[in-house]
Amino acid sequence: MQTQLTELFGLLIYTDKGMFVGEVEDVLIDVDQKKIDSIVVGKVNDQLVDLKNFKGLKIPYRIISAIDDIVLIRHLPGAFTQSSTIE
Repeated sequence: MQTQLTELFGLLIYTDKGMFVGEVEDVLIDVDQKKIDSIVVGKVNDQLVDLKNFKGLKIPYRIISAIDDIVLIRHLPGAFTQSSTIE
């Protein structure tokens, strides 16, 4: 499947446990390897991370499970400050 990178901007990001993370703000590309390195999260769910010294949130492409109408990432226990999920 081929898609334009610009189609990723604005997609909502969820974990595979149903936790809303944020929305795709940018995509970082490794030009040497010719692949996506990570996605940059904007409009981060403030209930998930401590935004006190917030400098941004990058999600490595390797933990992305699927991209379609949303971006689905693997849930990483302990990666967020709150563990509330939809069960």
